[in-house]
Amino acid sequence: MSPRPRLVALICGTLFVSSALAAPDHKAGIAYKWVDEQGVTHYGDHVPPQYSQQQRSLLNNQGVEVSHVDAALSPEQAAAAARKKAEQLRQRQHDSFLVSTYTSVADIEALRDVRLDQLQGQRQATEQYVESLRSRLGSLQARALSFAPYNSGADARRMPDDLAENLVRTLNEVRQQTAALTAKGEEEKTLRAQFDADIQRYRELHTIHTD
Repeated sequence: MSPRPRLVALICGTLFVSSALAAPDHKAGIAYKWVDEQGVTHYGDHVPPQYSQQQRSLLNNQGVEVSHVDAALSPEQAAAAARKKAEQLRQRQHDSFLVSTYTSVADIEALRDVRLDQLQGQRQATEQYVESLRSRLGSLQARALSFAPYNSGADARRMPDDLAENLVRTLNEVRQQTAALTAKGEEEKTLRAQFDADIQRYRELHTIHTD
């Protein structure tokens, strides 16, 4: 938009507000103010439909803004705003938990150590179980060598069903428990990171409260 039309729009808006202020019988909400796509501010007794989703203000008979409506958000913007609000609420709730539960960093560290000891105990128990499973699997595989198809001899018998079932079941259990061990390792890393973050945040909150 060229400077002259922009100036005309601003002057017209000023004249509208001025004339509204001069009328003694106007109600408190006398004018809307909005900005068009060119950045020009407009005033009127109603907002044109094409600007109904834009940011706008309501002025009283002194020309003072008495209410404000933000521009409508797109679905993506609304979803992002909702996520941000939820995260802020979660952070406030967690901050309240930290300051109401712990009296010092040492308290957080003590709980961390207890939780880590529990995880390590579970990990050790799982490791022992995996070792016993591998030992059982080794014995089953040794037995299986006497039967077809592992034994290619002409007189080799078909593997008994119970042996085949035990082999499959034990092998699957080894795989599951090995995956569980990996998951325990990741859980320990996550737990350490969470407690480290809690300790840092607790120190920040303690500094805020004591300043």
